[in-house]
Amino acid sequence: MANILDIRRRIRSVTNTRQITKAMKMVSAAKLRRAQERALAARPYAQMLTNVLKSLVSRAEIYDPDTGEPKHPLLAQRPEKNILLIVVTGDKGLAGAFNTNILKAASRFLEAKAGKNVEIEAIGRKGRDFLRRRFPVAPPRTTDSQESPRTTLVGEHVGVLGKVQYEMASELAERAIDRYCRGEIDSVYVLFNEFKSVIAQRLLVGRVLPIEQVGEMSVAQAEEMTLKEKERALEAAKGAGVGIRPADTREADAAAAKFAAAPVDYIYEQPPEELFRSLLPKFVVIQVFRSLLESVAAEHAARMTAMDAATSNATDMIDSLTLAMNRARQAKITKEIIEIVSGAAAAG
Repeated sequence: MANILDIRRRIRSVTNTRQITKAMKMVSAAKLRRAQERALAARPYAQMLTNVLKSLVSRAEIYDPDTGEPKHPLLAQRPEKNILLIVVTGDKGLAGAFNTNILKAASRFLEAKAGKNVEIEAIGRKGRDFLRRRFPVAPPRTTDSQESPRTTLVGEHVGVLGKVQYEMASELAERAIDRYCRGEIDSVYVLFNEFKSVIAQRLLVGRVLPIEQVGEMSVAQAEEMTLKEKERALEAAKGAGVGIRPADTREADAAAAKFAAAPVDYIYEQPPEELFRSLLPKFVVIQVFRSLLESVAAEHAARMTAMDAATSNATDMIDSLTLAMNRARQAKITKEIIEIVSGAAAAG
C-alpha cells in the first residue's frame, strides 16, 4: 500500500490541477460568449448582402441568353483538377478532439480527391504543424504549370484567430478569387466547425467557389455532433453561464428577406449587372469570414467542455485518493494497536 505522505502529496498536486482546469473552463466560457456575439454581429451584413444579390439575380441577366454560360467568372463551373482547401484549426491545444477531428476530416477529403492537385492554406498552428509534417511546402501553381498532381501546403496563417480581422479574411478570399478567375484553381473548399450553439455544431467542408446558389454554401462533407458529445457540452454549459440555444434571429431574417422578395422595381444607380459583378466577390469574402468566426467559437466551446471533463475527472481522482489515504491510515493505526496489545500481553 502507498505511503500516506505520498498520497497526500498527490492529492495536493491533483487539487492544484483541478484549480487550473476550472479556471481555464471559465476563461473559455467568457471567450465563447464574446465569440458568439462577434459571429452574431456579422450576421445582419451577410444576410442583407445575400438578399441584395438575390434581388439582383431576378433583375439582371447573369447567364448569356445564347450560350447559357454565366457572365460572371465566379459562377463558371469546370472539371476539378486543381483544388484549394482552406483548413481552419486552432492555435492551441487542450480542446479535446477539436483539432484532431478537423485533421481527420481533412485526411478523408484528400483521400476522396486522390489523383488531383490539392493546395492547402492552413489557418491555425495545430493544422499547420500537422500538415507540414505530411506534405511539402511549395508555392502556388500557375496556369502553365506542368507538374504532376500532388498535395502541397501553399500558405499558413498562425496567430490570426485570437482576434479575427475582416481584412485578413478579405485578403485570403480575394487571393483565391483572383486565382480562380485566372484558371489556376478550379474550386475552393473551406474546412471548419460550423457553430450555432454549444450543442448545435457540425464539422463542415463547404465549397465557396464556384458559387452554385447565391446565399448558400455547397456542402461537400459534413459530420454532426454525437449524442454523447452533446450531453457533455450541455453539462459543461450549465455551470458556465453559456446559452445552449442559438440566438433567435427569425424576425430580423424575415424582415431582411423582404428586400429580395419585394415585388417593386428598384432603380439602381449603376446597371444591375455591374452591381452583381461587384458584390458577388464580397459574398465569397463574407463566407470565409463567417467560417473563421464560427470556428473560433467552436474551439472555445470544445475547450470549455474539455476543461469541464478534466475538472470532473480530477474531483473523482481526489475522492479515490482520499479513500486510499484513509484506508492506509486506518491500516497503520490498526497495526500500531495490535503491536501495543501484543507488547502488553507479552509483558504480562
